[in-house]
Amino acid sequence: MGRLPDVIESWFRSRGWQIHPHQRVMADRADAPATLLIAPTGGGKTMAGFLPTLAELADGSHQGLHTLYVSPLKALAADIKRNLRAPVDEMGLPIRIEDRTGDTPASRKKRQRADPPHILLTTPESLALLTSYEDAPRMFAGLRRVVVDEIHALAESKRGDQLFLALARLQTLCPGLRRVGLSATVEDPQSIAHLLARHPDPCDILLADPGPAPDISMLQTEDYPPWAGGGAAYAIPAVLEQVKRHRTTLIFHNTRAQAEIFFHNLWLANEDGLPIGIHHGSLDREQRQRVEAAMVRGELRASVCTGTLDLGIDWGDVDLIIQVGAPKNVKRLVQRIGRANHRYNAPSKAILVPANRFEVVECVAALDAVRAGALDGAPRGPGPRDVLCQHILIAACAGPFEADALFAEMTSAGAYAALPRAEFDACLDFCATGGYALAAYDRWQRLLQRPDGRWQLRDPRAAQRIRMNIGTIQDTDTLQVRLRRSRGGKPLGEIEEGFAASLTPGDTFLIGGQIVRYEGLREMTVEVTRRTDKKPKIATFMGTKFATSTQLSARILDMFAQDSCPGLPRHTAEWLALQREVSRLPRRGRLLIESFPHDGREHTCVYGFAGRNAQQTLGLLLTKRMEEIGLHPLGFVATDYATLIWGLDQLTDPAPLFDIEALKDGLDRWLAGNAVMKRTFKASATIAGLIDRKIAGQRRTGRQATFSSDILYDTLVKYDPDHLMLRITRQEAQTGLVDFGRIEEMAARVQGRIDHLRLSRVTPLAAPLLLEVGKVPVQGAAEERLLREEADRLLETAGIAGT
Repeated sequence: MGRLPDVIESWFRSRGWQIHPHQRVMADRADAPATLLIAPTGGGKTMAGFLPTLAELADGSHQGLHTLYVSPLKALAADIKRNLRAPVDEMGLPIRIEDRTGDTPASRKKRQRADPPHILLTTPESLALLTSYEDAPRMFAGLRRVVVDEIHALAESKRGDQLFLALARLQTLCPGLRRVGLSATVEDPQSIAHLLARHPDPCDILLADPGPAPDISMLQTEDYPPWAGGGAAYAIPAVLEQVKRHRTTLIFHNTRAQAEIFFHNLWLANEDGLPIGIHHGSLDREQRQRVEAAMVRGELRASVCTGTLDLGIDWGDVDLIIQVGAPKNVKRLVQRIGRANHRYNAPSKAILVPANRFEVVECVAALDAVRAGALDGAPRGPGPRDVLCQHILIAACAGPFEADALFAEMTSAGAYAALPRAEFDACLDFCATGGYALAAYDRWQRLLQRPDGRWQLRDPRAAQRIRMNIGTIQDTDTLQVRLRRSRGGKPLGEIEEGFAASLTPGDTFLIGGQIVRYEGLREMTVEVTRRTDKKPKIATFMGTKFATSTQLSARILDMFAQDSCPGLPRHTAEWLALQREVSRLPRRGRLLIESFPHDGREHTCVYGFAGRNAQQTLGLLLTKRMEEIGLHPLGFVATDYATLIWGLDQLTDPAPLFDIEALKDGLDRWLAGNAVMKRTFKASATIAGLIDRKIAGQRRTGRQATFSSDILYDTLVKYDPDHLMLRITRQEAQTGLVDFGRIEEMAARVQGRIDHLRLSRVTPLAAPLLLEVGKVPVQGAAEERLLREEADRLLETAGIAGT
């Protein structure tokens, strides 16, 4: 491109700004087929992505859509629109900029298809919907560039797979399309570049100057962290003091429930009445928007939040990030740290607040990783087939297609580059007939093959139903919470259906930082009144519970291998030193198992460091194995680093329990009769189009969808056990909910090297597990034996034993 147009160069000079080197390079590489820019937060990467577009549109000659901007968040698209509109207007450029998300009015959406703007800002779901229309070739005819912002966040989920398949469709419509990816946190640039580019095209990777290192530390408090729990209530006074010292603070939490509890406790301690808000995805949209607007205006001193504020929206004058609870993932921590001092030349400031004693160790390991620039992440597997099925249906909505051409198009998306033709054909058959067991039902007869060999919708009216159900985000079954009023009161947010079912009138719970009293359920709405004089229950909200990453777990084990760790506070260092004296610390390449008696029970602690989901699954599988060999387990509890099992009999040889093939077999048998499979089936079947989210414009309730999916699941298991959706479900369950891959990784790491120590009492490292909530009882022979022993004692006490 060479030199930028004078109007753009002059605009930068008029503000005393210099174009950053990476922005200049992006303009010079405007014609590259694909470019991935990795630049720090505040480094102007969004402007870098748009500079070539502004330069190409400056003369006003381009007609129709030129650049498509895709972001993970609707709010981010709206923010970029606002921030981009200002310089465009100030430069006097003849450029129309609009956004299109689920919140866009239908009239504007219709007009955008007929008369698209020059720059359209959207989300993966809205883009997939646009490609499903027959007039997509006309709408996208002039498209020259796609900018994918926060690409790392999309690349980790099915939303990314959906997006990259949509890009493959756009590339077919616009062969000269250029792709740009933007991110501040990428642990493996090559893998992201592989997903961004059209396979097998190359992708340029541009690394910007990372700027100054962040100022990160761990919070120093007068009180020691507790041994267990995730609330970090001990740190409230110290956190409040940090809020007072800074202009605006974001206080991140890993779960919505933890954010609610912390906000409530923080507000009770806020004697100065500092303006503090709360923001998470289960709150009413109006409340979230009020908090966002107040932050932009600089009216809040702090906001307690979750991942909803992770990504690149510029939230005013934020100068401190506080992460409550171990970050679990270094990449996520770096992303959050970047929310502070949203400027290129200023270091971001962040403080970590461990919620319990072991999290002190994890926080120190995370701090070391950030300082070393060592990001983490799990390797991506092949593209999921349920998303592939949805894309086939989207293609059919747009008009007849040739199977060979669609297969070639889909395999140009990096995640599907190695897709075998047989798997594609199986997905196509599923979309056409529903599969062997469902082929007799008209409802799932969706595609037919024409005499010319092309495929099309069997009934054109099915296109509306397919479009209504496009998407990969799975809604947890939730109910709206409203204040009780005669005509329907103010909405407060949502809670999970299962939690609502546990409430009885008079119960209280937290939502949006308020204590509310449950009054009843009316027309699928939870009605509440405000209440402040009763201790609340803890509501459950939809959302992900993070597991400690493999790389962060490895760093912790490396710390344990050192004679001492200067970064640890004295109380934690002394705790680990005592563990060395009484037992030993876990080591890389070996599996530490401790056995000891406690409170009349035999306990076994397995330090797998495989993450919470995997350790939970390990607890289920090991207790099942122990039951089979007669060890009478009673229950277990799991954390990110260990599983503690208690029972009636002493474990003498743990090696047979860890035979990986036996564990796999146990997993298959457990999944076959478990609700996990039905939940996973429902999620995948909804994405693949077997189950509808919405019918005639109305979303189905959780109970309706679950009932329908349960019947389908049971039918397929009985009559078509090798059905495509069951194969997808088995794969999804193992890699998702139960995280069996981490157990396999653990087994490969230790290769049978087990250190089994028999001890006389609870060890320092195992003690916190005895305080963990969420202990899982095991129903089985042990329970029957306890009842028999109690009966025998009673008979003996009564003097009638043996009679």
